[in-house]
Amino acid sequence: MAATSNHITSVAPPEGIITSVVPDSPPVYDAPQNGANQQLLSRLNLDLRGTLFPVDREQLMLLPESVLLGLFPQGLILSKPASSEGADDGIFTVDFDPQCFQYILDFWATAQTSFYGTPTTPGYFHAQQTMCQSDPALDQQSNPLLSKQAIIVLREELEYFSITKPGAEARTNMMTGLANEELRALRRNCGKALVKKRRIFTALQRNVNKENNQAEQHLIDMLCMSGFERDDEWGFRACEPARNVISSMALVLLKTGIIHPTPPDAPPEQSQAPYIDLDQINTAQKLLLFWRKPARKCWWDGIEVEVPASLKSKGEMIKVKVWARRVWTLELSLVSLYVTMYFFTLRF
Repeated sequence: MAATSNHITSVAPPEGIITSVVPDSPPVYDAPQNGANQQLLSRLNLDLRGTLFPVDREQLMLLPESVLLGLFPQGLILSKPASSEGADDGIFTVDFDPQCFQYILDFWATAQTSFYGTPTTPGYFHAQQTMCQSDPALDQQSNPLLSKQAIIVLREELEYFSITKPGAEARTNMMTGLANEELRALRRNCGKALVKKRRIFTALQRNVNKENNQAEQHLIDMLCMSGFERDDEWGFRACEPARNVISSMALVLLKTGIIHPTPPDAPPEQSQAPYIDLDQINTAQKLLLFWRKPARKCWWDGIEVEVPASLKSKGEMIKVKVWARRVWTLELSLVSLYVTMYFFTLRF
C-alpha cells in the first residue's frame, strides 16, 4: 500500500509505534476578533443524531482534543452576534454517537467529583495539597499530576471489509457496482459480530504474536501499567450508521503513583498522609507526552467471524474472513476543577 501524508491513513513507522498528530482541521475554539460585534456562547445545544445535549462552553472545552476533533472535524465557532436576542438557543448538529458522548460526560463528572470532592465531602485533591505543602520539593507547576486528575483516553476506529467466496449469494452487481441485499446483510452481520469482540488488547496482542513487534508489546505493557488491565473491555463500542465502521472508546484513570492509604473523608484520627511511588510516577509521567497531543497508530488485522449463511437461512452459520483496518488514538487528559457538573439529554 502506498504511503500517504494524511495522518488519518498513514501507518506509524517502525521506530515510533504511536506518533503524535498535528490536526489539520480548523481550531475547535475560535474567539471573536478584537472589535468584532460578537459575544461568546456560554452554553451550546448539541444535536447528536437526534439526542440534544445542553453543554456549558467551559465544560466542553475541558474534553480531550481527540474527542473535540471527533465532534467538530471542521472546527467550531463559539461566538454569536451581539445583537442576537434571547438565550444561547442555537443548535449545533453533530454526527457523533450520543451514547458515546454520554459515556464521556459521565466518566468526567465521576472523575472530577472523586478527585476534587464536593462542598460537603473532600476529595483526593485536598490530601495531595497537604502533601505538597509539607514537602517543598513537590512542585505542582512542573508536575501537573499533583494537582489534577489524569485520564487516559483510548479510541479505536475499525473499518472492516467482508471477503466473500466466489459464487456466493452475497455479491456486487457488476453493472451498477452496488452490493445486493445479501451482501449488505452480510456486512451488517459482520459488524455485529465484531462489536461483540470487546477486549481492548486482543487484536494488538494478536499482531504482536504474529509480527513479534516489541514496540507494540511495549505499548500494551505501558498502558497496562498506567491504568488498564490486560483483559479490559471497551467502555463504549458500536457500529456507525450506514458505514462499515465500528467506533470504540475506553477511559481509565491514570495510575499516577500517588498512593492514598486512607479515603479522603476518613476521620482525622484515622487519616494517613499520601505518599509517592517513584517508579509508578515515572511511568505516569511518560503519558504526559500525550497531553493535548493525541497520537495515532494504524494497522491491518485479519479475523474470521461467524454470521448467518444468508437471509433465507434458519440458524445456519458460516465463517467469513474479515479484513479490519484499525486506527487507535491515544491521549492523556487532565481534569480541571469546574463548578457546574449537571448534564442531561433530550430526545426529539
